[in-house]
Amino acid sequence: MRLPPRGRDQPRWTRRGPLSEPLATELAAAGSDRIIYDLTGIEQQYDALLAELPGTHIRFALKACPVDEVLHTLATRGSGFDAASPAEITRALHAGAHPDHIHYGNTIKSDRDIAEAHRLGVRTFATDSVEDVTAIAAHAPRARVFCRLATGGDGALWGLNRKFGCTPDDAVRVLAAARAAGLTPAGLSVHVGSQQMTGEAWQQALDILAGTLTALAGRGIVPDHVNLGGGLPALGYRDRHGNPLDPPLDKIFTVLREGMDRLRARTPSPLHFVMEPGRHLVADHGAVRAHVSRLTRRRQPDGTDAHWLYLSCGKFNGLYEMDQLTHRMVFPDHLGAQEHVSAIVAGPTCDSDDAYGEGRYPVRVPASVSSGDPVWILSAGAYATSYTTQGFNGIGPLPCVCVRGQEGHH
Repeated sequence: MRLPPRGRDQPRWTRRGPLSEPLATELAAAGSDRIIYDLTGIEQQYDALLAELPGTHIRFALKACPVDEVLHTLATRGSGFDAASPAEITRALHAGAHPDHIHYGNTIKSDRDIAEAHRLGVRTFATDSVEDVTAIAAHAPRARVFCRLATGGDGALWGLNRKFGCTPDDAVRVLAAARAAGLTPAGLSVHVGSQQMTGEAWQQALDILAGTLTALAGRGIVPDHVNLGGGLPALGYRDRHGNPLDPPLDKIFTVLREGMDRLRARTPSPLHFVMEPGRHLVADHGAVRAHVSRLTRRRQPDGTDAHWLYLSCGKFNGLYEMDQLTHRMVFPDHLGAQEHVSAIVAGPTCDSDDAYGEGRYPVRVPASVSSGDPVWILSAGAYATSYTTQGFNGIGPLPCVCVRGQEGHH
């Protein structure tokens, strides 16, 4: 099964639920459950991002897809990595990344982890507190630090605004403390929230950065880079109501380019930019081949009847983010089905959170599906492997397959 091709005149960023030929071919051939990545598609997405934001240093958020073939593909393309632990740093090094292209992007880290990251060759660390700066100075002497500023997270599916970041005033104090401790106050960073759906959030973050750079200059601190973090959205998701999400990527990239130019104009020396895309690079280039366990009609506690579609894949083995979004599903054996039912979709576990589509927003599925039928779950390439449990209810992680255009798979 192949989706209609994108027309030449269709804007690059308007596709929904993409399914490349390599993914479609591998999904159709799969006889058992698995997650499949299109490495060529990931390469093309990386190239497209650099075309939109030329000169930007990419540090892939490793947590979004800790799959060795994907990491190696990105490293070969020139990407660095945003790592959140020594284990992720080790994985990035094994993928072929140079230590200079890896930063420790987690502001929460123990003394032991700081020392291990330094031993592995990492010399750039995120921070957001004076206490953390003191620990970095003790266990990673002469390192470079960049300070994460807090943002509101409005407009994102996951705001990420509770645990990380500090105020602009505190950022000045943190970087001044870093300088006094013998570290290099190298940069500032922001994160506007995961799957950010507005350009306004980026504009607000850039305004915060501009004000903080001015305040730092007043203290004689001139950072050499600004890290704009993650948050760039994927395209193929649907919301909990089943409606396609439509992130305004053209607007977001325009806001970023214009904001970067303004920040460069504010600094007396060259200012470099870093971004930490995760799901933007991989989500739409991964798909899950699962199967139907059962389609059944059940009496609900309120006395109404409802269809339930039970799948072999759910919240705990690939679809963890179903609390905020849903994925387009394709039933390849029922493409011409005339009759559909509205169903609640649930994974295979006995956890009641492992379901979506309840209330006014059930999912339409072919009435003819039966146990064992394959189902393809699209735009599932981000966080599908990293959030998966190791065996909740005895259900293990999905096997992983990577494919490349005409070159087959490995």
